[in-house]
Amino acid sequence: MERNKALEIVKAQLTDKRYVHTLGVTETAVNLAKQYGADIQKAELAAIFHDYAKFRPKEEMKKILLEEKEDDRLFDFHHELWHAPAGAVLVRREAGIKDKEVLSAIRWHTTGRPGMTLLEKIVYLADYIEPGRLFPGVEEVRKIAEQNLNQAVLAAVKNSILFLMGKQQPVFPVTMDTYNDFIQNGDDG
Repeated sequence: MERNKALEIVKAQLTDKRYVHTLGVTETAVNLAKQYGADIQKAELAAIFHDYAKFRPKEEMKKILLEEKEDDRLFDFHHELWHAPAGAVLVRREAGIKDKEVLSAIRWHTTGRPGMTLLEKIVYLADYIEPGRLFPGVEEVRKIAEQNLNQAVLAAVKNSILFLMGKQQPVFPVTMDTYNDFIQNGDDG
């Protein structure tokens, strides 16, 4: 799908603020793809559509997750996690995107997963470090991203876990598994 068409489809689903965020994620994902040798068009497309379902009603997302037999544990955690897996389904159904790599990058952009692909890492990290993000630790992760993709993703996952722990909120098990996977199997990517 051509970039402008994809942006047009996504813009109709998002608030102005979230659309600006999406543009930042897209620019960042393209830059990371160039730097780390990923498919630039797939990175761009996944980044454009990553928050496609962000503002869908919770009931609609829950219905999709149940229909698709997604991880039932999602329902025990904040509904903020739902838009990624629901979004991958809706992007396939409504925007006609069938590329499994693109859909998977959308699917895992909030929680990460053990054994992340290059494209999944790029979209996850781009969402975390895009220029509009301003929170403690983001600058450090941006600097790491200039040198080492895996170390940057690990830092982002770790910061997310520590943030949730600091607020005494539960951490989705797949995110903990992602952290453990990077610690046990990470390389210098």
